[in-house]
Amino acid sequence: MKEVVIIDYNAGNLFSVEHACLKVGIKAVVTSNKKIIEEAKAIILPGVGAFSDAMINLKKLDLISPLTDKVNNGTPLLGVCLGLQLLFTESDEFGIHKGLNLVEGNIIRFQNQYNGKNIKVPQIGWNQIYCKDQKNWNNSPLEGISEEEYMYFVHSYYANPSNKNEIATLTNYEDIEYCSSILKNNIFATQFHPEKSGTWGLEIYKNWAKRINL
Repeated sequence: MKEVVIIDYNAGNLFSVEHACLKVGIKAVVTSNKKIIEEAKAIILPGVGAFSDAMINLKKLDLISPLTDKVNNGTPLLGVCLGLQLLFTESDEFGIHKGLNLVEGNIIRFQNQYNGKNIKVPQIGWNQIYCKDQKNWNNSPLEGISEEEYMYFVHSYYANPSNKNEIATLTNYEDIEYCSSILKNNIFATQFHPEKSGTWGLEIYKNWAKRINL
């Protein structure tokens, strides 16, 4: 059985994620091969770019059923950035597009104006994460990381989970408070890029590996 697969669907920040895994001792293989994915002990779903293009690529590669079947059967999954967004029911990016529906909710865009103030979209750079639910924080790869730690973000859209109890962290951007990571059973996913977030970001990868006994 393969330890960890990083899913390659032509929309991922593959090198940086693979490098982060290597740094913390995770044995990972980058692949779009269904059989290898079906044998994986754990899955990382990275991603950058447009939601609709990513879903089209996953469908063309016939990876939607293997991915959702694995996760629904309890395989640990780590989602990163677009990889978090794809887990949701749908996104309104360039029209309404269906996602993997592993987490109920939708993906929405930052407003260009909020409370009479112009908002710079996308958000690019460092921002803080803070606790929505202490239990979720302590029972996730965030354990041991200080609240209000800075992580690196690049995104125009963010997650709006139907079940607010699945929110692990919140972040505030231009007075807009939004979900910046989720925890649902065997799923942990972040809107920020742990692999680009320095020592504490790498600690998330390390913690994730420990929690799933890699």
